[in-house]
Amino acid sequence: MENALLEIHNLHAALEDGKEIISGLDLCIKKGETHVIMGPNGAGKSTLANVVMGHPVYEVTDGEILFEQEDITEESTDNRARKGIFLSFQAPEEVDGITVENFLRTAKSALTEQPVKVFGFRKELKAAMDTLQFDEAYAQRYLNVGFSGGEKKKNEILQMLILNPKLAILDETDSGLDVDAVKTVTEGVRNYKNEDNALLVISHSAKLLENLDVDYVHVLAEGKIVYSGRSDLINIINKEGFARFVSAAPKED
Repeated sequence: MENALLEIHNLHAALEDGKEIISGLDLCIKKGETHVIMGPNGAGKSTLANVVMGHPVYEVTDGEILFEQEDITEESTDNRARKGIFLSFQAPEEVDGITVENFLRTAKSALTEQPVKVFGFRKELKAAMDTLQFDEAYAQRYLNVGFSGGEKKKNEILQMLILNPKLAILDETDSGLDVDAVKTVTEGVRNYKNEDNALLVISHSAKLLENLDVDYVHVLAEGKIVYSGRSDLINIINKEGFARFVSAAPKED
């Protein structure tokens, strides 16, 4: 499809024990677009994010994932990252012994396959941290170690700004954040977004979405998209829930 960044066709994915979680999912995201996936607990939202990123605990049993018209269904996670896919984790891990600055500089060098000059990188890092109202001292702390929940989420957005992926997938980035932190994270997301990249936001609520220009909203249930609409669908879901969209979905024989 012309201008398509991510295309998912009839995707089926299961855990290693064979339990299917994604069941015939189709999705197309074009450059410049922001898509939101919402749905009840257990619908498969986080699983979808992990499958797109190539998490080894999941097996694609049918269908395909295309990125810039290239089949990446069997690609490793690190190759998908090099091609320009980024996943912000719902529960970021703590990594002792590696500072935030060293982690990001090493990651950027791995993606660009070029050495990263320390002075220029530190200017870039400072600018990104200023955008997120993130204390510069955190750059010299070990990755996420001792960080609050909100600080970990800010650090995920900091990584996105520094690595500047073609497709950013945000998995419940607004969960556990207070109002001020949500505003700060939203500003970081807005600074990232442009006409040449795309954003896929997985969310339970409208907190992060209120100040984003959303193009499409998809309701996920039982491992597939059962309803899609424009941004006004967010308010309808917040008022009415998911029941009517899930009940109206066609059932397989």
